[in-house]
Amino acid sequence: MRNVLVVCLGNICRSPMAQGLFQSALPDARIDSAGLVAREGQPADPIACELMGERGISLQTHQARQLNSQMCQNADLILVMDREQRRAIEERYQFAIGKVFRLCEFSDQDVLDPYRAGREAFQRSLSLIEDGAQQWAQRISRVSR
Repeated sequence: MRNVLVVCLGNICRSPMAQGLFQSALPDARIDSAGLVAREGQPADPIACELMGERGISLQTHQARQLNSQMCQNADLILVMDREQRRAIEERYQFAIGKVFRLCEFSDQDVLDPYRAGREAFQRSLSLIEDGAQQWAQRISRVSR
């Protein structure tokens, strides 16, 4: 599993944070992120940048990207934040069925969107993202050996 795609709505909060964590945990893998309704080129949310900076991960050069068919085709694994995003991707890109999972699949949780909800909401979401990324990174490492 060399290509992982992380998806959220706008690609400025949750998926960039997850992308940064995965890039740190899986340096030999290609990790991309995108949004279902992204405004192309928009930077990562300042709170996301701050929280990730505290973890030694910079989001300063991140630019939002809109999810497209080619991204889904290139991905070995597509990780989303909630059930609705999974459904939307599988409806739009039926060829992706079987490789779309929630980031927190193993704990059966959705990662709520912290956009405009303040630092505490970001911290709650990031805590779930960290847990989910760690679990997936361990599995990906085992499969990629």
